[in-house]
Amino acid sequence: MKRIAVLTTGGDAPGMNAAIRSVVRFATNNKVEVMGVFRGWWGLINEEMKLLDHRSVSGIINLGGTILKTMRCPEFETKEGQRRAFENLKKNCIEGLVVIGGNGSFRGAHEFYNRYKVPSIGIPASIDNDINGIETTIGSDTAINTALSAIDNIRDTATSMERIFVVEVMGRESGYIALQVALAGGCEDAIIPERKFDFEAICHDIVEGNIRGKISWIIIVAEGAGSAEEIAKKITQTTSLETRAVVLGHIQRGGRPTALSRTLALKLGQAAVDYLLKGEADKAVALSNGEITTVDLEVAIKKKRLEVDKLYHLIKILT
Repeated sequence: MKRIAVLTTGGDAPGMNAAIRSVVRFATNNKVEVMGVFRGWWGLINEEMKLLDHRSVSGIINLGGTILKTMRCPEFETKEGQRRAFENLKKNCIEGLVVIGGNGSFRGAHEFYNRYKVPSIGIPASIDNDINGIETTIGSDTAINTALSAIDNIRDTATSMERIFVVEVMGRESGYIALQVALAGGCEDAIIPERKFDFEAICHDIVEGNIRGKISWIIIVAEGAGSAEEIAKKITQTTSLETRAVVLGHIQRGGRPTALSRTLALKLGQAAVDYLLKGEADKAVALSNGEITTVDLEVAIKKKRLEVDKLYHLIKILT
């Protein structure tokens, strides 16, 4: 294998740049050229790519986002889109792919491999940590710590002003960030897509706590489970206690990656290149119990089961 390509697809995650750096430097160390594909699958379809070398990835290990850019590409879901992508791979003598992204990205890589047999290795990068069979994804630790820092600040105001806060974090289909942040932040409740929440019970707990002298309350809500604005308004109407909403939004996607996100990215970048050169394909690399392993993309794209009840029960016990 003389030339491979690396691309980032789907939502960005802190640590993607560290993964790109790792892929490029380990590949070039093995006398393998690396083409950087811009804007994910879109760039492959439209031949937006350039050759990367050792210097191309200097000074990016500490940067959030992705120097290769990323975007959604519905066109790649079509046969025609994949055909154009394959033609551009052949035209540029690209023999393998490293795909950095989440389960949607891996689904595209899996379908592309099944159709054209281009060897692909996935590197899991997702703030939601929602890839099946993989313990920790690049970026998830950073996103949690970013949200946690904001919630620690909100806690100061909640205590000083004796208020209830409903804080909305990212997670359209996954409550992972919400649960982790609620637990680490000492928050009183978490509302997530995987668990039906009892609004009356939440309001009852707030009123009972207020009677006992509890002066502040923080509820974390995943964006896919409800609107912080609407929930805060309903709590005020039901309890007559002042409630404010805070939407953290996309600040959780950006920022400098934590040491954990960086080192994970570096290890998985090396592993992705190694597995490609060994002839492996249609797999994702992962870290399990301190060891590098692989997960078939067919398995990785299945819905990941989150240990909701255990974490939620722990949050309530510690309230």
